[in-house]
Amino acid sequence: MFQSHRLLRFALPLIFLLAWPAQAVWARTAPLSFAFLAVPDAFPAYVAEAEGFFTAEGLDVKLLLVGSAIEREQLMQAGRIDGMLNEISSTASQNRGEIRAKIISIARQPLGNSPGFRIVVGKDSPIKSVDDLAGVPIGVARHTVIEYVTSRMLASLPKKSIVYQSVPVLPERMQLLMSGQIKAAVLPDQMGFSAMAAGAREIVNDLAIAGYSLSTITFATSSLDKKTTEVKAFMRAWDKACAVINDNPERFRPLFLKKIGLPKNVAATYPIPPMPRHKVPGPKQWDDAMAWMVETKLIDRPPSYSDSVTDAFLP
Repeated sequence: MFQSHRLLRFALPLIFLLAWPAQAVWARTAPLSFAFLAVPDAFPAYVAEAEGFFTAEGLDVKLLLVGSAIEREQLMQAGRIDGMLNEISSTASQNRGEIRAKIISIARQPLGNSPGFRIVVGKDSPIKSVDDLAGVPIGVARHTVIEYVTSRMLASLPKKSIVYQSVPVLPERMQLLMSGQIKAAVLPDQMGFSAMAAGAREIVNDLAIAGYSLSTITFATSSLDKKTTEVKAFMRAWDKACAVINDNPERFRPLFLKKIGLPKNVAATYPIPPMPRHKVPGPKQWDDAMAWMVETKLIDRPPSYSDSVTDAFLP
């Protein structure tokens, strides 16, 4: 009898441990912090959170909405975040002199009927084609991915004929366009869609240059080394979110409107964009972005593709 009680005393903790949900064990993983702007590219993060995909992976993910790319870059440089949604040029800037971050996935690129950026003009504009944009000041945010993508959309024009007008604040850029104070502007997909619904006309978008226009998921090299398991789990959850968005985007419209937001005139009609899966930028994409950065004097000696991009964390 004494032996039975003794065996039971040692067996019960073991049974309890074996019956404990795996999630409770996984929850011991280190937390991950991920920063992004309120753009459609970041939507899978919100879906992964809302659908419990992060929790199912045993992850404690802190989603950090930032107000500007500058704030995002400063957080990464200060080591206060593990990862961020950014662009190739951003990662290259992080890696000046020392490899501090690596791209581990494409977050979004033009797919289907959903571009990333559009060049639009006013409804009464005489501009009808890309050729008509020669010599016309185009509202952009200088020295950003918007300027880079615009230069590729206008590749058929002589470089000397491309004129940029710096309007870094997006709502102001759209307002100036709609009021006729600027002749053309480059707008993100959803704002361009809204402008067109209000009468503006699209001249070109980046669906034709999908290889050059993309956003990325980038993590600090220290986090990739110390939190390898967690980052791989993050990417599995992100990929599950992309899959359910692509399968039934309308199911997530309320969440999209709450977290990403849309201009009121297109809140019900803007097509939630499809999300790419299982991709990293290729060497040609990297090299083209580096050539632009050198040309615009944003960087002197660009880091190499092999040092700055890895596919080891794709699901």
